[in-house]
Amino acid sequence: MKTRITDLLGVEHPIIQGGMHFVGFAELAAAVSEAGGLGIITGLTQRTPEALANEIRRCRDMTAKPFGVNLTFLPSVTPPDYPGYIRAIVEGGVKIVETAGNNPQKWLPGLKEAGIKVIHKCTSVRHSLKAESIGCDAVSVDGFECGGHPGEDDVPNFILLPRAAEELKIPFVASGGMADGRSLAAALALGADGINMGTRFIATKEAPVHDNVKQALLAASELDTRLVMRALRNTERVLKNAAVDRLIEKEKALGAKIKFEDILPEVAGVYPRIMKDGEMDAGAWSCGMVAGLIRDIPTARELVERTVREAEAIITRRLAGFAGLKAA
Repeated sequence: MKTRITDLLGVEHPIIQGGMHFVGFAELAAAVSEAGGLGIITGLTQRTPEALANEIRRCRDMTAKPFGVNLTFLPSVTPPDYPGYIRAIVEGGVKIVETAGNNPQKWLPGLKEAGIKVIHKCTSVRHSLKAESIGCDAVSVDGFECGGHPGEDDVPNFILLPRAAEELKIPFVASGGMADGRSLAAALALGADGINMGTRFIATKEAPVHDNVKQALLAASELDTRLVMRALRNTERVLKNAAVDRLIEKEKALGAKIKFEDILPEVAGVYPRIMKDGEMDAGAWSCGMVAGLIRDIPTARELVERTVREAEAIITRRLAGFAGLKAA
């Protein structure tokens, strides 16, 4: 299945594994890339540029196929060592970077000089057009269904993707609600060049997370996510648990007066406890509504190949069949 994204990234299938905190390690990234998609290492999960360099080397030992690094640019009083992380990416020979968060324009010249393709995550058409105008090679268009930060416009992918297709000249992939071949076929029909799957890849055998996390996804329905931090205009979609219930109660009690410091116990430093130790009520963790479509825990290869096979069957049999009926 060739699209503008497969051509741009040099991969076999138009499927990208999203960069997820304390999930996007070398094991998962390499497995996805080996399956013909694009695996992504999550840069800021690595505490230092040196640790990221080591993770890139580990991934390189596991696959000779293309993989990328996610680098999220966060507003911070004491920001991470972004020059160091970019140096680790460049020196590690990585040729694809997924950027997220703040505008990456400041960092593009160094990445471009190293021959790196940049995909920026966007939650609106206007931000996608900005990414295109500053020289990003592609964008990941994230609909309201997505886990993590869906932006503040609340536009789902059935509207957002066609609007992006109307406006953008560069390739884009659909993110949010992507789980299987139906998702891929629908995304292509709506104008995208591929899909970015985040939450779905957590529930794979190679995902280096505690089994409690995978079992929580299997047990969840599409009704089990919640939106938090809306009053802070830092909306995040997370899986419902005891910590999220506490967080929501604080938000209700404090209203517009709430500050980030008020919810620190529920959101700060919780990912290692959840993803590594399996403490499912330790805090809030990003999860998409796509949890309602997760039925099993396959290998990354099984998931990628099944997704492509299902999409091809939908496109060549079902949709072609409808076209044949119309012609008759």
